[in-house]
Amino acid sequence: MRLLRLAKILRVSSRYGLDEMILEHEPSGRLAALSRVFHFWRRFDEPPAVRLRLALEALGPIFVKFGQVLSTRRDLLPPELADELAKLQDRVPPFSSELALAQVAAAYGRPASEVFAEFDATPVASASIAQVHFARLRPEDGGHEVAVKILRPDMRAVIAHDLALLDTLAGLLERVWSDGKRLKPREVVAEFAKYLYDELDLMREAANCSQLRRNFTGSKLLQVPEVYWDHCTTTVMVMERMQGLPISQKDALVEAGVDLAALSRAGVEIFFTQVFRDGFFHADMHPGNIFVAIDPANHGKYIALDFGIVGTLTDVDKNYLAQNFLAFFQRDYKRVAQAHIEAGWAPADTRVDEFEAAIRAVCEPIFDRPLREISFGRVLLRLFQTSRRFNVEIQPQLVMLQKTLLNIEGLGRQLDPDLDLWKTAKPFLERWMGEQLGQRAFLNGLKLEAPHWARTLPQLPRLVHQALARPLAPDNSALLAEIAGAQRRQNRLLGLIALLLAALIASQHL
Repeated sequence: MRLLRLAKILRVSSRYGLDEMILEHEPSGRLAALSRVFHFWRRFDEPPAVRLRLALEALGPIFVKFGQVLSTRRDLLPPELADELAKLQDRVPPFSSELALAQVAAAYGRPASEVFAEFDATPVASASIAQVHFARLRPEDGGHEVAVKILRPDMRAVIAHDLALLDTLAGLLERVWSDGKRLKPREVVAEFAKYLYDELDLMREAANCSQLRRNFTGSKLLQVPEVYWDHCTTTVMVMERMQGLPISQKDALVEAGVDLAALSRAGVEIFFTQVFRDGFFHADMHPGNIFVAIDPANHGKYIALDFGIVGTLTDVDKNYLAQNFLAFFQRDYKRVAQAHIEAGWAPADTRVDEFEAAIRAVCEPIFDRPLREISFGRVLLRLFQTSRRFNVEIQPQLVMLQKTLLNIEGLGRQLDPDLDLWKTAKPFLERWMGEQLGQRAFLNGLKLEAPHWARTLPQLPRLVHQALARPLAPDNSALLAEIAGAQRRQNRLLGLIALLLAALIASQHL
């Protein structure tokens, strides 16, 4: 089986000239010359990036998925290659209705007819990992219209097999390509495997969906389907059926009375809210996963679908971004460089002046252009590429963020070519940074820590007394001095805590 699969990979590679694309980077050049001799009849009209995309499509769904994930690693790939791979879509035929019904029966231990009042055996969407059917819950379960996502049968074995081949090819690439070690193909395959195995657990996707819905409860901008947990398993996910139009259907949206300019601005606000307020964002926001509601109650709201890939940011990540955005708005490129070094993402011995000059070369030209012509995502991309020259370790969560920002910006400008991302995002970012770094952040921090202080304060006198009551040898004068110093510090700490608590109480009455 593996030999047959490997033979297909070699055949497709030869048809699209992938061997030539790889071997032309081999340091000695001998293997590339030998390949040209054996394939003297080949002529290619398409550029290499297009041939790679076509080859991945020919190799099947797992390789298509790999190309999609690879397109997000713009910190590693040339721009033309990343742009071409970003065009990959899941062009996967659905599996049969019989298999779908068998998967449902295996998940619940009973047939679909006993689980649902209605179940449409014809899928409405099909991708590399799963496909979706519409159904209706039984009256005793609420009778809601639902979308049922069903994992493709035997996917774990298929994925393990193809990942093993990808890892072998990545190892070969590292050996024969001059840039192989720098591009870290085996690490990229390992990262892809993590995302892919995560998507195999539909309970994880259901949890992502539920978290995003909770974050946007009562939102006027975004709808997220409700998850029906009693009907979810690792291979079947049941959620609310959402009604709307695909966001790619601009003419239909206009006909339905949707304001495209307002829609594009709302998309930007939704993204920045997810990133900076929640630190939890939908990281696969391509047009196929976004609909727009047109019913009277929710007219013009975004509808998010497919939650297999999400990104998360820690407080450290958000603080790093805040410092960079703030310095960027002020054209303080030295602070941008220092933020990278302080975060530990650039080597400690990096020359700040050289790094600052490189960042200035990326950022300064954009300030002389009209704001509507500035691509926020492209600026971030160029910053990542510049950072690579200084051996900056680009964090995976920030790469996911940059990829999602490019998706949002591209989508927004398709809806409204005059979208001014800076004008839309800057007030939100400034407000958020004020909350994180200003007086309000200080007061919020006090409120957060107050319960801890309330527990610790009553214990401090006892702890000091225990330290002072400890028996000491006569010659322990140094230890006595240390304890006396510790007592003075404790007294100062008590005074400081009292002042902070007083400030906290006063702030609550302002």
